[in-house]
Amino acid sequence: MLRDKLKPNGPTLLNRIHIDGWLLAALMLLMAVGLITIYAAGGKDLGLIQRQTIRLGVAMLAMFVVAQVPIMLFRRVSIYFYVVGLAMLVAVLLVGTVGKGAQRWLDLGFMQFQPSEVMKLAVPMMVAWYISRFTLPPKTLHIFAGFILVIAPTLLIAKQPDLGTSLLIASSGFFALFLAGMSWKLISIIGVLGSGFAPVLWFFLMRDYQKQRVLTFLNPESDPLGSGYHIIQSKIAIGSGGIEGKGWLQGTQSQLEFLPERHTDFIFAVFSEEFGFYGVIGLLLIYAAIVARGMIIAVRAQDAYSKILAGSITLTFFVYVFVNMGMVSGILPVVGVPLPLVSYGGTSMVTLLAGFGILMSISTQKRLLLRQ
Repeated sequence: MLRDKLKPNGPTLLNRIHIDGWLLAALMLLMAVGLITIYAAGGKDLGLIQRQTIRLGVAMLAMFVVAQVPIMLFRRVSIYFYVVGLAMLVAVLLVGTVGKGAQRWLDLGFMQFQPSEVMKLAVPMMVAWYISRFTLPPKTLHIFAGFILVIAPTLLIAKQPDLGTSLLIASSGFFALFLAGMSWKLISIIGVLGSGFAPVLWFFLMRDYQKQRVLTFLNPESDPLGSGYHIIQSKIAIGSGGIEGKGWLQGTQSQLEFLPERHTDFIFAVFSEEFGFYGVIGLLLIYAAIVARGMIIAVRAQDAYSKILAGSITLTFFVYVFVNMGMVSGILPVVGVPLPLVSYGGTSMVTLLAGFGILMSISTQKRLLLRQ
């Protein structure tokens, strides 16, 4: 009798539509911060805000639609999603459209499509599907096969070239293997082998402009008006914000247009200048809340596939944040990774929120099962 009285009457509205309330609240707060910062970075351009709002709406719709899909359906289509994505990457190298010195798009007639965005979800889905078929922790042979699944699209995307996206995709696959139970000994061996591969990467795979980015990272003052200009101006903006910041719309580096790419890749420098150390701490807390919620969803997931996939998506989101803030502040080379849900952009935002849709599917469908 007492148990029946304490039992919930039924799932909440958010659970019925497969939306995780805590995760949604943190994401919407982050998007609001992004719109405020884009308005400042874009020179008070309302057209920029309108376009970004439309893109956010499309991305939120994608998240909602993906959240309705049962996680077991994602598991069944993982291999097909991966194979189609890999085929499209090959097609990009053969017949892809070239723009700004890179060959990254397929021309579909009515639109241009970037297949590498698909692989941001296809790779962790595929690795999670493959690894979860075996007893965990996986054997070395299965780990090796998983690495092959990750390396193939990573190299194809790096060839386009798109170093930033290839880094994110490699990270998503690595996190899936790590969460499956890959031993630290094997991780150490891979780290040593990766370090030994660095000379090959430098002399045979990296293009001249990519090498210049590394050299600029090591010594940006060597060319202050050329390749080092971006990072020098960015560090000036971050440092000049001080503890409390200069105030919204009061940043000199952004408002006087000293800072390049200020509404896209370098928007963190604009935010830091205007809101200062306190603002940056607040922004980091929002990102931390999103990552923490994602990891809670991963821990509570009911099966190995869901746990690995949720954890991989969440940790890859963390890499997004770390790489962007690292390159803008000068502790990492510039690789063209936007600040998630804050930088102005469209395609990557849709992919990102679709990934959070998968997290919500894992979270809310579990709760609905428990309440039945």
